Amino acid sequence: MAHRHEPVDPGWCGDSDDTVLQMYTSGTTGAPKGVLTTHRNLAAAAETSPHWRFDADTVSLTPLPMFHIGGIGWAFLGLWNGATTILVGEFVPEAVLDVLEQERITNAIFVPTMLQMLAAVPGAAERDFAALRSIAYGASPITTPVLTAALRTFRCDLFGVYGLTETTGGVVQLDPGDHDPGGPREHLLRSAGRPLPWVDLRIAEPETGAARAAGEVGEVWLRAPNVMAGYFGRPAETTAALTPDGWLRTGDGGYVDEAGYLFLTDRIKDMIVSGGENVYPVEVEEALAQHPAVAEVAVIGVPHERWGETVKALVVCRDGVQVDAEELVAFARGRLAGYKLPRALAFVDALPRTASGKVLKRELRARYG
Repeated sequence: MAHRHEPVDPGWCGDSDDTVLQMYTSGTTGAPKGVLTTHRNLAAAAETSPHWRFDADTVSLTPLPMFHIGGIGWAFLGLWNGATTILVGEFVPEAVLDVLEQERITNAIFVPTMLQMLAAVPGAAERDFAALRSIAYGASPITTPVLTAALRTFRCDLFGVYGLTETTGGVVQLDPGDHDPGGPREHLLRSAGRPLPWVDLRIAEPETGAARAAGEVGEVWLRAPNVMAGYFGRPAETTAALTPDGWLRTGDGGYVDEAGYLFLTDRIKDMIVSGGENVYPVEVEEALAQHPAVAEVAVIGVPHERWGETVKALVVCRDGVQVDAEELVAFARGRLAGYKLPRALAFVDALPRTASGKVLKRELRARYG
């Protein structure tokens, strides 16, 4: 009983730079690292809620795990606004559609794989989702066919969100008005969007940090009040990730167009160099995903004696649909330069993913490389 405390709130709030949360990176390119998230980081992240039409009347749904910044961050937005939040413990597409309809969900968050599975449920587009204000999606790249199917199914505003555990969630956003399938702005469906007002973004040469011009590919650097304090117990990794003037080196490759839209090309470590030419897997994946037989696709680089690396595609076909490798490569030939075409293509039953929906490409390279 010596440690007993009075049942009174002591009123201590802590300082803005105090660590309040420690989450772990997804570990797609290495061992997970503990991210030190501060009060300031969480408060900055909460400022995004008006952008996603959150308020006290919101009925929010998240099927993402609470150890993922998308899951706990979305739940925190509900707490911040005094809203109702419904958690989904196990993602079963038919059951989630029932919840969306019956609980009159207003705001939801999904990863692209979830959106794809939901839209594929027979009769999904005929359900009553009139209460939905918006759906946010992110955590991994999304293809144009998946976005088009989601728009057709849910008939609400979609927000594309790009962020990391290190940025306490979303810092770059593709707004609903930028979702224009079949229209003059359709190319923006492949974009991550533009930085939120309080976020600085630059594309840097990975080795020197020199700024890249519009249209030039480099590493995505971010600076914002959302950016973490560092990694727990890993001073070397913290120094490597955070520059002295506050920029976070994300490890993601991409470029910014003349209008300020960010286009991601993939993790810097996942870029394929074939015969001296850079091949960005996401571009090849987008081209193959346009084929009606393709449900999912992941592209990796495999060693080659002459070219250093060549492109290999791992394809999951839609149920009941058959296609051969030659047809898929011929289909991609009309959409890609010759050096970007897959030199090998294998059909698989499923792609290995993290709990947050990201494809584990290092596992694919170990298995198929």
